[in-house]
Amino acid sequence: MQHTAIEVSAAPVFNIARGTLAGASASLVGIGLARFAYTPLLPAIIDAHWFAASTAAYLGAANLGGYLAGALLGGYLAKRANAATVLRAMMLLATIAFIACAFPLSFVWFFVWRFASGLSGGTLMVLAAPTVLAHVPPSRRGLVSGAIFAGIGLGIAASGTIVPLLLREGVAQAWFGLGTIALLLTLAAWNGWPKHDAPAPSAHKHHSQHAKPGGFTLRALYAEYALNAVGLVPHMLFLVDFVSRGLGKGLNTGAQYWVLFGLAAIAGPLLSGHLADRAGFASALRAAFVIQIVAVALPLIDTSPVPLIASSVLMGAAVPGIVPLALGRVNELLAHHPAAQKGAWSTATTTFAVLQAVAAYGMSFLFTQNGGNYAMLFVIGAAALALALAVDLFAALRAHPQKV
Repeated sequence: MQHTAIEVSAAPVFNIARGTLAGASASLVGIGLARFAYTPLLPAIIDAHWFAASTAAYLGAANLGGYLAGALLGGYLAKRANAATVLRAMMLLATIAFIACAFPLSFVWFFVWRFASGLSGGTLMVLAAPTVLAHVPPSRRGLVSGAIFAGIGLGIAASGTIVPLLLREGVAQAWFGLGTIALLLTLAAWNGWPKHDAPAPSAHKHHSQHAKPGGFTLRALYAEYALNAVGLVPHMLFLVDFVSRGLGKGLNTGAQYWVLFGLAAIAGPLLSGHLADRAGFASALRAAFVIQIVAVALPLIDTSPVPLIASSVLMGAAVPGIVPLALGRVNELLAHHPAAQKGAWSTATTTFAVLQAVAAYGMSFLFTQNGGNYAMLFVIGAAALALALAVDLFAALRAHPQKV
């Protein structure tokens, strides 16, 4: 008995704070900077004659394509490799991609490295949070996942603050600056990951209701999360343009609303994670759908400053805030099948990315075809979120008729 006690005390203890910092650093590098920092860099790249406007748009799509590939690759790697090794490699890949983009050698060169940055982001999205959360007590997973995904919000905020400052030194210097930041974050995260993946549960028989992982409720969650991606597009792509041109308030005013959007994005995951710890992920996700419906519908009802501020803040919080809620719900539904959780999260991330890309291109096409009808965009977004809520309620009613 004494020998056993010594063995147990010698077992490595995971540091939750360091793991949370590592996860937040990964989401900041892979999503926050690799995706959102490109938005303010795009006009500077065009002005510097690195690439033509039409070509630069394809480079933006390269990151999205890489993200989809990374989401799929993450699910594959989760089953075949040590998570910490993969996470370190992907953060290094994102860092190298930033540095490589400081040299516009050719379109193919730039395309490959933008694709690589997306690949790292997709893989980090799939693996980082689940790897950390597997070692966190269930009662703290909401707040920890919220802190991890706050890195996305920090990236959105940085897109309107740090990047413009870096661009004062030049486009190449801005890429070097982002690479330096990514390297520092990679080093900060290096020893924060769990030394070993969470042990697989011992083989034993579960109750019959747990025999099939996921089922209808999990498939419904995939649909809800994908529909939520559609609902985010009007604000993510058109908010500044809507305020500055649609309402005639000018670019400076539009940028102010984007700053509010970015600041809310930092707090959003922390607030949603805290709510999930108190109310449960299912209830928190349902509340998030309702809040988003109101936020997207507000510009249709009133375009005075107060409703627009509320709309910008709520949707800014929702962009990264919905992620820990969806991840937590996946883990809840697969609580008796931990080995299936990372694969399911990979599927959810992929469906989200696909629908968001389709919605972005589709809404842009409709917008140009309908003479710049902003109201139509918000109607589509609100309808998608309402449908997500309806799917969630139907799935809950089907699973537990007496509770809904």
